[in-house]
Amino acid sequence: MLKIINRLILISLVTCFAACDKDFEEINKNPYGVISVDPALLFAGAQRNHIGTWNAEHIIVQQFVVPYNTGANAGFSFYQDIDGNSNTKWEQSYANTGNATLANGNAPPVKNLIQALNLLGPNSPRVNLQSIIRIWKAQVFMGLVDNYGDIPYSEAGKAVSDAKFFPKYDDDAAIYEDLYKELKESIAALNPSGEFISADLFYGTNAQPSTKTGNAADQVAKWKKLGNSLLLRLGMRYSKINPTKAASIVSEAFTGGVMTSNADNAFVKNDGTVFAQQDNLALRNFSQFHYAAEPFVNQLKSTADPRAKFMIAQYADPGAIANNLSPDVTLANQFGAPIGVTSDQILATGSPYRGARGSGLNYSQFNVNIIAAPGVPEFWVTYAQTSLLLAEAAKRGWIPGGDAQAKTYYENAIIADMATYALYPGTTPISNTDVNTYLAHPDVAYSSAEALDLINTQYWIVNIRNGTEAFANFRRTGLPALTPNPVPGALGAPGFARRLSYPDLEASANTANYNEAAAAIGGDKLSSRVFWDTP
Repeated sequence: MLKIINRLILISLVTCFAACDKDFEEINKNPYGVISVDPALLFAGAQRNHIGTWNAEHIIVQQFVVPYNTGANAGFSFYQDIDGNSNTKWEQSYANTGNATLANGNAPPVKNLIQALNLLGPNSPRVNLQSIIRIWKAQVFMGLVDNYGDIPYSEAGKAVSDAKFFPKYDDDAAIYEDLYKELKESIAALNPSGEFISADLFYGTNAQPSTKTGNAADQVAKWKKLGNSLLLRLGMRYSKINPTKAASIVSEAFTGGVMTSNADNAFVKNDGTVFAQQDNLALRNFSQFHYAAEPFVNQLKSTADPRAKFMIAQYADPGAIANNLSPDVTLANQFGAPIGVTSDQILATGSPYRGARGSGLNYSQFNVNIIAAPGVPEFWVTYAQTSLLLAEAAKRGWIPGGDAQAKTYYENAIIADMATYALYPGTTPISNTDVNTYLAHPDVAYSSAEALDLINTQYWIVNIRNGTEAFANFRRTGLPALTPNPVPGALGAPGFARRLSYPDLEASANTANYNEAAAAIGGDKLSSRVFWDTP
C-alpha cells in the first residue's frame, strides 16, 4: 500500500512540475520589461555628450576663474591637480566612474554608441544610421583624445559584448589615424536614397526648427557636411606636428563639402527642466566662487563686442544671482577677475584689486540668465567654428582663395556666431548695424599681417561654451597670446596645462593599463602633451 501511495505522489509531482514548466517563461515575463531597443534611440541619447567644464578647460584658456584657493576650489585657477576637476569629460563622454547613468538619464555616449553599433552588426542594411553613429563616435573620441592623450579606444565600451572590463589604452596618434578612417568611410557610405533617421536630435524629426529635415536626402546632406567639418577639425590638429598632413586632410574635407550656414549646426537645445545644462546649474548653486576672467572680459570690452551683454554681467550680490533677472550688463561696468590672484589678496586692505561685493567679489560673472542658463543650446560643431578654420586654412594656402577668401570666411564666422545668440533665452537679435560696426573695429577688422591672431581670437570667443574645443585650439595655435598663469602649482613652473589628468579610479581599478598609458605620455601630469601638441 505504501509503495502505491509513494508512486501516486511521484506521478502527481511530475505532472505538477510539467504543468508549471509549460507556462513558466510566459508567467514570469515582465510585461513592461524592455527586451529590445532601436539602436537609433541609443544614438539619440549619445548626441548629448560633454562639451567642456567651466571649472576646467575654460579656466585654462582664461575665460573663467575661481579665485578661491582652498580645497577643490583651487583647481586649475591655481594649477592644483584635483581629481574632480579633470574627471567630467571622462565621466560624461566615456565611462561614469560610478558605473551609473548621467544626470540626463543616459549612459555615457561611448557605451550607447558602441552598443548601438553592436546591435546593428557589421552588415546592417541600416547604412545611414550606422554611418552617422560612426561619425558621432569619432567626434566623442576626438574630444577625449584632445583632453587626455592616450585613452581606451579599441576595447572601450565592450564590457557587455566582449567582457572587456579593464580596457587597454590606445596610442593617441593611432586613434587619430583610425578616426580619420572612420570619418572618411562613414561619409562615403551615407545614402540619400536610404533610411531617414527620425530619432536624430540634430537633423531629425525632433531637431530644432533651424536645422530640422524631413527626408533622408536632406538629412544625409547635413551629416556629410558635419562629417567633413569634423574631418576639417581633425586635419587642423596636425598643423604643428605635420603641416603637410594637415594641408592634405583639410583639402579633402573642403572638397567633400563642409558646413555652409547655421542651418548645418550640430546642437541640441536644453529645456532647462527635464534637460538642463548641468555645469550651468552648478554655476548658479556656487556662484559666489565663479567669475569671468580678466583677459576674456578685456577682449570683449576693448572691441565693444555686442555679444558681451549675453555673456557677462555684474550682479548686486555674487552669491545670489539665480533670481536676479536684471543684472547690470553695461559693458563699461564689467571687470574680469585677475589670473593667479587669490580671494584673500583681492579682499586685503589696501590691495590694488576691486575687493568685495555682497557675499563675493566685485567682478563680473557669466550671465546665468542667458549664456549660462540651464535652458541653453549646446553647440558641438558649428558653421562659425568651421568657417574660422577655413579662414586659417585659406590664409595658410591649404585651400584656395588666399587673404581675400580668408577675410570672407572670417567675417562670415563672426556674423554666424552672433546670429546663434537668438537661440538663447531672453535675447533679442544683434542688429546688422552692431555686427557691421564690430567687423569694422580696428582690433577686429581682418588684416593680412594679423590674420592668424584675429582668426584664433574669434575662435576663442566662439567657443565660450565649448571648452573642449577652446582648449584644443589654444594649444594647437598658442592664440590668443595669453599671459601664463603666474602660479606654477602642479605644472612646476608658470604656464598652461597641456591636458587633463586621468580619473584616480583608473589608477586603482584599471591599474596595469593606467600605468602603461601614463608612462607612454610622459606621466599622468597636467604638463604632459597629447601627440599633436608639440612644444
